[in-house]
Formats: sequence, C-alpha cells, structure tokens
Amino acid sequence: PYRLYNLDVFQYELYNPMALYGSVPVLLAHSAQRTLGLFWLNAAETWVDITSNRAGKTMFGKMLDYIQGGGETPQTDVRWMSESGIIDVFLLLGPSPADIFKQYASLTGTQALPPLFALSYHQSRWNYNDEEDVTAVDNGFDEHDIPYDVIWLDIEHTDGKRYFTWDANKFPHPQEMLQRLAAKRRKMVSIVDPHIKVDTGYRIHNDIRSRGLYIKTKDGNDYEGWCWPGSAGYPDFTNPQMRSWWSSMFAYDQYEGSTENLYTWNDMNEPSVFNGPEVTMHKDAIHQGGWEHRDVHNLYGFYVQMATAEGQVQRSGGLERPFVLTRSFFAGSQRYGAVWTGDNAAEWDHLKISIPMCLSLGLVGISFCGADVGGFFKNPEPELLVRWYQAGAYQPFFRAHAHVDTTRREPWLFGDENKALIREAVRERYALLPFWYTLFYQSYRTGQPVMRPLWVEYPQDPTLYPIDDEYLLGDALLVHPVTAQGARGVQVYLPGKGEVWYDVHTHQKLHAPQTFYLPVTMSSIPVYQRGGSIVARKERVRRSSDCMQDDPYTLYVALGPQGTAQGELFIDDGHTYNFETKGEYLHRLFRFSGNVLTASSADPKGSFETPAWIERVVILGAGKPGAVFLKQQGESVGRFSRRDWTTIYLECRRPGSPASAGGGGGG
Repeated sequence: PYRLYNLDVFQYELYNPMALYGSVPVLLAHSAQRTLGLFWLNAAETWVDITSNRAGKTMFGKMLDYIQGGGETPQTDVRWMSESGIIDVFLLLGPSPADIFKQYASLTGTQALPPLFALSYHQSRWNYNDEEDVTAVDNGFDEHDIPYDVIWLDIEHTDGKRYFTWDANKFPHPQEMLQRLAAKRRKMVSIVDPHIKVDTGYRIHNDIRSRGLYIKTKDGNDYEGWCWPGSAGYPDFTNPQMRSWWSSMFAYDQYEGSTENLYTWNDMNEPSVFNGPEVTMHKDAIHQGGWEHRDVHNLYGFYVQMATAEGQVQRSGGLERPFVLTRSFFAGSQRYGAVWTGDNAAEWDHLKISIPMCLSLGLVGISFCGADVGGFFKNPEPELLVRWYQAGAYQPFFRAHAHVDTTRREPWLFGDENKALIREAVRERYALLPFWYTLFYQSYRTGQPVMRPLWVEYPQDPTLYPIDDEYLLGDALLVHPVTAQGARGVQVYLPGKGEVWYDVHTHQKLHAPQTFYLPVTMSSIPVYQRGGSIVARKERVRRSSDCMQDDPYTLYVALGPQGTAQGELFIDDGHTYNFETKGEYLHRLFRFSGNVLTASSADPKGSFETPAWIERVVILGAGKPGAVFLKQQGESVGRFSRRDWTTIYLECRRPGSPASAGGGGGG
C-alpha cells in the first residue's frame, strides 16, 4: 500500500510506495469514457491499498459502474485507512479531466500566480560560503553570459542555525549584499526552518516560549527534539496565533538584514526530528486545542508555508506576491508557493523520475514543482548535468541545488562545450517566460495543471495512459527530455488524430498520430509545438527576467490542418497583486484564420500599459511567404502596446528552410 505520512527520508528509494516529504490524499481514475476523483480529507497517517479484483465488486465499484452508464468492468479496489479522524470524502465526478481539476480546485484552491522571477532559473547549493562567494558566483553568470534570477543560501548563512539571523563573520553586511543583487535586478532566497534552537540568548526562541506557542509533550512541557541547531523547539503552526507571530517576523524591522528582494525556503517541515520516531515528531505530542500530533501531522508543513507566505505579503503592506518553497506539503499547498521533490541523487534514474513526480503533483493541484537540477546527493558526470539542465528548463520550478559534500558545479566549471550546452538550455527557458507566465495565470484561474500528461489533452487515447517520459506544457508544447545515458535517439509519440506538430528548433512539420525515432546529440531538447497554437516568446535574453520586462515579443503561429491557430498572452507588472486588486493586466487572445492575425481581449476587465511590443510573427506551416493581414480589436480596453501593429515584421518559415520575409500590412 501507499503510505501518506510526511517524513524526512534520507536518500529515498525510487518506485516505492513508501512515505516521503509530502502527501496529497487524492485518487484519480481515468478511462476513455470518464475521469473520476476521490479526495480523502484526513491529515493523519494514511495507507492506500490498491488491488485489482475481477471477481466480486464492492458497493463503490458498483456505484462507479452505475455512474459510467452500467455494465460490468474489471475493478480496481482502493482501501483508505487513516489512523485517526473522521471519514470526510469528496467524490469528484468529472466527467472530463478538466472538470476534475476544476472541482478539486473549488475545494482546495488553485495554484498561486508566482512572481515572474520565480519562474526563471535559480542557483543554489548547501552552502554558498560567504558574501564574497555570493558575489563571485553572481559575477560568474555575467562573465559566462548565462542568465539567472535567484541565488540561494542554505542553513550555514545563519548564526549557529538560528533562523532569521546571519553569521556575522560570513555575512556581516547582508543588506549591502542584497542591494548589489538588486542593482542587477536579481533576488536571493534564504532558508528559514521551523525548528528553533533552544537558547535563552536567542530572541525568536524566547518569544515563542514566553507566548506558550511551542508544541507540547503529553505531560505539558515544551516538546524538544534534535535538529540542525542541536536541541530545538517546534512552533505549533496549527495555532493561528503562532502563524500570525511567525508572519510578523518577516517584517523588515524584525528580520534584520532583510530587504524586498529576499524570499524564503521552508525546509525540514515534515517536521524533521532527528531523534524522533522515523525522524519525525512523536504522535502523542499536543497541539493547541488538545489535538494530538497524530491527527494533524501531514498538515504541519502546509501551515509553515502558509505563515511564511503571509509574512512576505504583510511586509509589503499587501502589495507584493510572495515566493516560498516548501519541502513538506498537503492538499491546498498550491495556494502558498512552490514544492520540490526533495533530496534526490545525481543518478540517471532520478532524472527520469522527476517527470512523473512533477506530473503527479500537477494532477492534484500543485503545478509549481521541480527537482534539484544535477541531483542533490553525489556528483553528476557532465553528460548527466547537461541533460538535467535541458530537462529542468522545461519543468515548472527550475533550480540547481547540491549537497554540502559535493564538488562545486556552477555551470561554467565543466568545460566550454558543456557550458555552452547549459547556457542554451537556460536561454530557452528565458525565451519562453511569457508562455510559462501565461500558463501559470491560466492555472491560477482554472486549476488546470501547467505540466500535464498526454492523456489529459487526449483522454480517449488509451495508448497515452502509460506514457510518462514526455508531457505537455499547457496544450501547446510537447516535451520529450533526453534522460538516458549515452542516448543516440529517443522514441517520440505525437498524439492527436489528424493533427500536426512542429519541431520548435527546425520547424519541421509532422503529422499525428505517429511514433518515430528521433536521433539526438548532446544539444538536442526535443520539443514540439502543436498545430493550431500560438506561443509568445521573448528572444532578447538578458541576465535576468526583470531586465526583459519591456522587451518585444515574438509570436510563433503554428498552423493547424485547417490553416488556423489561436493562443493567449497574459501580461502584468510581474510581481504585485495589482492584476487582482486594480485590474492592471492584459489578457490577449490571438487568432489566425484566413491569413488574418487578430488580437483581441480575452478578458475586457483588465487594462495595462506596457512599452513592450510585438516585433515579429513567425508562421509555421504557411507554405510559401505571402501577405498576412493584422487586426487589433477591443481598443476600448487598452492597446496591446504603444506601438502600432504595422511595426510587426513577418517571417513565414518553411520547415527546414532559411527564414524569408513575408508581406505585412495593417488590417
């Protein structure tokens, strides 16, 4: 059976139903006729036993038959067993995958819209040693012409693992360090873990103890366990007073040395207790209201991330969107930030499994997920590192991270050839940031996953059900990362009867459905744009996403079999809540039909002025170059840009041929 019990697992095994850092108690069942879901709302230790049974059916099995129109079908039995709590179950009746996502989101919320920088590339390790090290790494990205947005600090940046502090010898001037990053329009993330060093000279500990906000033992004393700082207390985040106090600690006058470009990483929040049973808290520990820890265990990390995210919002007076990464999670964690797959290893199998791990999280609402690029444990050989960057560039959360005992692995340390390959992968990520941001806005509005299995878009094609080595970003891009050592080719399946796909690098047109062998080199990242879609890119890649904010767009119009296409683009300031509170955004709908490209408002409620413009339109599958007419509708809700459509340069490309200029005109 699968075990849902959040644990700090050292070097976890693959293809194992063991407990891991987070759990979402949701089951999805899919057939060509219908998609169903079951949400078992219980935060206690839970086991889920899944067995195949072609003989007698349970009442639930008979109910499923009835829902799906009657008739006997082979049955899979699922048994849910929770240690404590009540039976609180939601049946999600679909019938389509999109309906399931909408229904689940109505219960637990949608993925929060991240600030734009959070969708860019993050550079981390345990640990960057001091301020000089941070400066050297930051400068290294500029010297080697590799964009990045965020540099991370792990536990060693603190004063003796006292969170909300800095090591006075290694980081004596944190504000100046942060200001240097801000001058380059970059950010920093520092770790703030929920175990608090028991030390009467530590203000954070004294405040929590004096307020009585630590979790208690069954005898009524403050619960203490062993973690990174030694003896530690564990704040009771189930208590709203504790969450409110924790949030207040992120104020600039409380978190000394912090600035507006400092964001937060919550680790070890299962909670991790080194000397506890299974490296976690005793189940008979007591939370506010008399609840035993066994009743709320899987919610602990959820509440930690909630309090941290709310603290970041409060410090800005409610203006700025937060960024918080959490290791532990539960149903609804998507409302507060990002999740990663924990302490993976520099092994090919760990690279492979990062895809189904993120796909699974996306199916249960958590779209903002990723895996440590390169692997946390061990040292990746250059081929593995390059392939991981190429895969990570097409996963929602894109961060390189490494264990303290690994050799340094900044992208320029593996020779010029590998550096160039990594640079190109990172640049592909940055060019696609408008597309990523639009996908996350759609997920925020609808609950649809950003990164999704093929069967979500093609639910009636059973050949797609077992495929987990390729996936879709939205409904427009199909990605098949190279995840095998020494690979000379990959088997690619293009779904959709009567559809066409275009190789995004060569613009070759391919007809679906088909499986084909694609020869690959070390520079290959197999990605295909779906015919009938329009994808926006920014192709002037700069050192950070913020530097690209006002740069022009290129629209890639991939024509479907009928010569039509459509797509969306969402634009706002990239970091505040003004898109919600003031309607300051543009949500544009592009349509191409009859050689006319039209831009209109997908949402007339929004209005936003941007100096960015569309400088190029690339038509894929257009045949020979010819006249394309351009129209913009909805002038009353604000122009797309301050420039006129007639400034657009049209490029109609034939597959495999050099670019040639097509005609253009204002319509």
